[in-house]
Amino acid sequence: MPIRKRRFERAGKLSQRQRRVVELVAQGLKNREIATDLGIGAHVVRNYLSAIYDKIGVSNRVELALWYEARRHEGSLPPAAPSLNSHPRK
Repeated sequence: MPIRKRRFERAGKLSQRQRRVVELVAQGLKNREIATDLGIGAHVVRNYLSAIYDKIGVSNRVELALWYEARRHEGSLPPAAPSLNSHPRK
């Protein structure tokens, strides 16, 4: 199976919270900012990111953001859960 197809299929395996973390990383937020937005600790965000990287087969934030933008462009991502403290990124 081609790598792209495997990565696409892995998107469905992310939880709503994981999808929200991915969205926030793609917006350029730092772990501490993501933690504040979601009402969790920064160490929890690191744990989420580690699990996300493993699930979709990326190694860092840049690859994750590119992966997200490609899926978003394809329209293949289900919506994520809303955050507690939504704020636009300046």
